Amino acid sequence: MTTPEGQPESIGKGWIPEEVEWEPVVPEQSPLTPVFDEVTRRRTAEIIARYPQSRSALLPLLHLVQSVEGYVSQNGIRFCAEVLELTTAEVSAVATFYTMYKRTPCGEHLVSVCTNTLCAALGGDAIYRRLQEKLGTDGEPLGHEETSADGAITLEHAECLAACDLAPVIQVNYEFYDNQDVDKAEVLVDALRRGEKPHPTRGAALTDFRTVELELAGIFPDLAASVEGVSEAPETLLGVTMAGDRGWAAPAMPDTPPALPEKK
Repeated sequence: MTTPEGQPESIGKGWIPEEVEWEPVVPEQSPLTPVFDEVTRRRTAEIIARYPQSRSALLPLLHLVQSVEGYVSQNGIRFCAEVLELTTAEVSAVATFYTMYKRTPCGEHLVSVCTNTLCAALGGDAIYRRLQEKLGTDGEPLGHEETSADGAITLEHAECLAACDLAPVIQVNYEFYDNQDVDKAEVLVDALRRGEKPHPTRGAALTDFRTVELELAGIFPDLAASVEGVSEAPETLLGVTMAGDRGWAAPAMPDTPPALPEKK
């Protein structure tokens, strides 16, 4: 395929005219990263092709490699560096900056307990301590981002899950379980360890950590199941409901923008 002068042909970096049918170039198998199979490499090509600059695909690709191994391993870092033509230092800098990228293997489910101010005051700290004790072994509580001995649960404390109106809250694989307390949290974790998947308070049906990571990468094996479910809660909509009942409305925007202050 020809490109305008000076434009590279490499995947994700080249100029792709709309009228030209273009097939993403699948990265070749590398002896450095054999864990990533042909399916993963085709998904990699699909993700990179979405971006004008290939390096922009780094965040979804980190989720993709995490969906394969359950964390971002050194293999995962090397793989991203290879296909995006980056250094491993550049990839590592991103992977260690964002807390959603785990540097140790996660269990089947990632359980995040909000311990920020409001959730903590309403019981989040107590929930986290109880789950630490419950999931620990030999009298040792489970630590932050550590996994239970059965491999079912990786526990973490989260600084904020942006659901203060429903505090205290827990997420399982980033799906919300609202208005929790110590007893409810124990029941939830027991169900997960038995292989059950209780439906979240809001959002789509619960899957597992690796499936969610695949979806965060932009790959949806079952799109219908991924998007089903109600995302809003009555508590969140209370202000809007009250405003509607009482006839409240925000002031209308002026027809003309306000005058700018004179320059001095």
